[in-house]
Amino acid sequence: MFQVKTYNKISVKGLSLLGQGPYRVGPELAQPDAYILRSHKLHDEAIPASLLAVARAGAGTNNLPVEYYTEQGIVVFNTPGANANAVKELVLAGLSLAARDILGGRDFANSQTHITSAAQMAQLMEAEKKRFAGSELTGKTLGIVGLGAIGSMVADMALALGMKVAGFDPALSVEAAWRLPAQVERKENLASLLAVSDYVTLHVPAIAPTQHLINSDSLGAAKPGLVLLNFAREAIVDTAAVLAALDTGKLRKYVCDFPEPSVLNRSDVIALPHIGASTAEAEENCAIMAASQLRDFLENGNILNSVNFPATNMGTAAGHRMTFSNRNVSGVLGNVLSVFKAFEVNVVDMVNKSRGDLAYNIIDVATQPSAQLAEAIKAVEYVVNVRIIPPAL
Repeated sequence: MFQVKTYNKISVKGLSLLGQGPYRVGPELAQPDAYILRSHKLHDEAIPASLLAVARAGAGTNNLPVEYYTEQGIVVFNTPGANANAVKELVLAGLSLAARDILGGRDFANSQTHITSAAQMAQLMEAEKKRFAGSELTGKTLGIVGLGAIGSMVADMALALGMKVAGFDPALSVEAAWRLPAQVERKENLASLLAVSDYVTLHVPAIAPTQHLINSDSLGAAKPGLVLLNFAREAIVDTAAVLAALDTGKLRKYVCDFPEPSVLNRSDVIALPHIGASTAEAEENCAIMAASQLRDFLENGNILNSVNFPATNMGTAAGHRMTFSNRNVSGVLGNVLSVFKAFEVNVVDMVNKSRGDLAYNIIDVATQPSAQLAEAIKAVEYVVNVRIIPPAL
């Protein structure tokens, strides 16, 4: 029986995948094998010794102590792309709100409560509409920082609107490059992207290299009158630098999903309450992907979309399967295989993958492995943890 502890409200469609097997799911489990959550912060929470994996129903994992989990051999999953369409559509809304003074026009119309004549109101609207004139998106250049699942969808959308698209992503994967439309002009650095863009939208994770990626220095290269959109993470932007650029006119508008006191009630800022992925469809998609990945790991040892472990797959565990993780040091695998030999356990199949300083292994054996074998492997130098996958139920 696998125990999965839930945080936040997780879509029933996702949790139902964990109701189709040997699972106990709920928020009050004391010895969980796994967590599934959305944005709940776990940095200050004690980790039970039973914990094997954490599945984040969303892309960002800055609410999790990922580095510490890695040291303990705990796999952290996320769900890249599951909420991409929701964010893409909000980017479109942000572009439209920045290009046209839609909010100002709405507020003006709603303020005319003293007028009771429809004809008089129509006349006033015609006379005043020039105050809310804007510009079209067609023909403008959209710069996209981060060309992953969301960034590539935003690029498709912008091209369909008749915009020119430039992109910058120093960590662009081969898979992401294949998804990217051929019309996107790749830029080699952030400065060259900012220099040619009328609008720039951010779609990179909040990690150490992206901390305050947008700052006073980078904004110095920006095309005057740039509109900046941040639907990624607040840490990517130095808010003080953005406000200074707005005050000088270097930036025309700032559209963000992360309000803070200093940006409120400014006509040149559109701040939304972190609703980028807040659609019923996105929440369902994230929960389904998180639960599916978690189930495959718990039942088969396979890893897909982990932020700290290498992608590893050896199909369904039809027989007797073990997994172990270890520091990525030469000789560990050979030492572990010698333990199998000492216990006279025949290895039928195996896969070994590494990611940075960590390696992960799935091993199928001819006979049911014993707890003593697992303890002997765990005692091998640089081995972090060992699992015996329970037989399929």
